[in-house]
Amino acid sequence: MKYFDKVLIANRGEIAIRVMRACKELGIESVAIYSTVDQNSLHVKYADESFLVGEAPPSKSYLNIERIIDIAKKSGVEAIHPGYGFLAENADFAKRCLEEGIVFIGPFWKTIEAMGSKIGAKHMMRKAGVPVLPGTPDGVTSIDEAKKVAAEIGYPVIVKASAGGGGIGMQIVNDEDGLESALSTGMRIAESAFGDPTVFIEKYLIKPRHIEFQVLADRRGHVVHLYDRECSIQRRHQKLVEEAPCPIMTPHLRERMSASAIAVAKACHYANAGTVEFLYSGGNYYFMEMNTRLQVEHTITELITGIDIVRQQMAIASGEDVAFDQQDISIRGHAIECRINAEDPLHNFAADPGKIVRYRSPGGPGIRVDSGIHMGYSIPTNYDSMISKLCAYGATRQETIERMRRAIYEYVILGVKTTLPLHHAIMHNPHFVEGDTHTHFLQEEHVQRNLSRFIREEETRMQTLATSLRQGKEMAAVSAAVNVYLQSTKQ
Repeated sequence: MKYFDKVLIANRGEIAIRVMRACKELGIESVAIYSTVDQNSLHVKYADESFLVGEAPPSKSYLNIERIIDIAKKSGVEAIHPGYGFLAENADFAKRCLEEGIVFIGPFWKTIEAMGSKIGAKHMMRKAGVPVLPGTPDGVTSIDEAKKVAAEIGYPVIVKASAGGGGIGMQIVNDEDGLESALSTGMRIAESAFGDPTVFIEKYLIKPRHIEFQVLADRRGHVVHLYDRECSIQRRHQKLVEEAPCPIMTPHLRERMSASAIAVAKACHYANAGTVEFLYSGGNYYFMEMNTRLQVEHTITELITGIDIVRQQMAIASGEDVAFDQQDISIRGHAIECRINAEDPLHNFAADPGKIVRYRSPGGPGIRVDSGIHMGYSIPTNYDSMISKLCAYGATRQETIERMRRAIYEYVILGVKTTLPLHHAIMHNPHFVEGDTHTHFLQEEHVQRNLSRFIREEETRMQTLATSLRQGKEMAAVSAAVNVYLQSTKQ
């Protein structure tokens, strides 16, 4: 079914291609936008039409609302899909689309605005009966108030930006002596990053799990969930490994958490695909936030449910109802996603942009790669460091881990440092294999202890491969890489 004739994708890289693939299947023409450094990007070549949106800095290109609207009108699109990041959760952008008669493929702008305020969202959730962490009910107005609240709920506490996201500006405070400085720093960062200095305080959980529920809702108020995802393995409060379903989920816990997720969606009159995020600790869970957009990790939910979430977004945005009830949705198997970033895990995940001189993606049973890169592509310095998403699917969690290990071994990216060795280490970590993870997993000694070894092994394998490739010895390269891998598995 064709929901629109032409859609503009206001994004870049792998997510732009993901949306364009859905358009291609549905017979919808796709329009790409690109910055000056993205003119040779894969998403530009994949689209039916493409337009230069501006210079490399996001503020002059992918965040330039007026220019994007102008391109949309000139190209005659009916709808805009924002992907994730950039303008995906910008209420002003969604509102402008409405004013210009262009369908925004996402929730109504008032919903985005309401859920964009963490303080406002928590007020709404309290009224809806959804558990929230104890803390200041509104923005902190004085250091005396902050000290009083922190003493009542107990240290450690965390200072958060009300308008924030992605962990930006978060400050963990272990005692009263550090509170004033944390508030000052948090407010300064919040003002700089979001244009709003409002911060609040809530109880900080030491080693919680990050569990989220994917929801779909239509304009008539029909809401379903597509089950749960575990997203606890993070760096700097940003996810690196996700899996579906959550390995510790029980039927009783799922019933409670999914009911809360649906209550969240109904409370804010949600319509489209969204994600409700919770922190889980000691048998209790707490609402954290709602992402009013497509998530990076939507892939693994698609794998275990068989539901194309981007297609559902298109259908709902065109006015269609969600076409199934909760009892029609079931979990089949297990899926894991590894975010492959151009970063150096041994040096605080410093970005490592540059030219990819050799690229070979993995394949075989149960493997999915969502990527926007190719051999010869130069990763720019201006944007997020994620270059692809590697997903594995199997009948069981153990089979999925085994397939992910094999896929990581098959994945060849030469020219930049990546997080592939880190994912290799995680997939072999006994705590991960047992499902024993939390949001500080990467800081644990047992992870750090083995990380250097896996990175050295991977660098040796890649150097051997690169040398053989330069000499034109493809078979020698493959043989050498296999030998290095076999030796590492014996240790």
